[in-house]
Amino acid sequence: MNGYMERILRVNLTERKYTVEQVDQAWLQSYLGGRGLATKIYSDEVDPSIDPLSEENKIVFATGPLVGTGCISAASCYVVSKSTLTGGIACGKTRGHFGAELKFAGHDALIIEGKADSPVVLSLMDGKVLFKPALHLWGRNTIDSGRIFKEEMKDDWAAREAYITFIGPAGEQQLPIATLISDGFLSVGGGGIGAIMGAKNLKGIAVKGQQSVQVADGNRLVQAVTTMINKLNGSPITSE
Repeated sequence: MNGYMERILRVNLTERKYTVEQVDQAWLQSYLGGRGLATKIYSDEVDPSIDPLSEENKIVFATGPLVGTGCISAASCYVVSKSTLTGGIACGKTRGHFGAELKFAGHDALIIEGKADSPVVLSLMDGKVLFKPALHLWGRNTIDSGRIFKEEMKDDWAAREAYITFIGPAGEQQLPIATLISDGFLSVGGGGIGAIMGAKNLKGIAVKGQQSVQVADGNRLVQAVTTMINKLNGSPITSE
């Protein structure tokens, strides 16, 4: 289906294993966009009575059909879990490059289950799924954690192309308003999803991919995007 990679990556932190699953085509048509897809997956799989900070809770990242295509205002990756504030469904939104890179890595959605026995960073680089030890990052803020993680890659070019979303000390201490920080400065929000990552000993996620998103008519899409850019550049409200 155009606009999708048609795959879900399911990661179990407890067992440090992962599987790749096909997306139900009916879901992609009925639950349009990353928020709809993530909410469908989460509500189907998670008991609404669980504690948000329990090992049984899950976190679902998902993208929509325009993510990774270059369309204006279409770079969002939604993050869905159970709110530590209200007990209802929490929905955060990463901006920047994270959602597109998740798609370029071959996945429309990422499901995180279980709890790691020690702090880890989940690395999704060019089709490889790795659980990187992150005890030395625990207690550090998101800026320092991201810098250290990239320095440890020992590959400046790969580090430049990798995009990350991390939690800081608030998430580690499971504070109910803790958020994620994407690309070093973009706050994700979403009702304490940072605390849920902290409860799972998940310090952060790093993604980088090289696949491309297929669209139905590439030439017309480029024309539409170019038209929108020209309108934004020509408007006295958005030109600056």
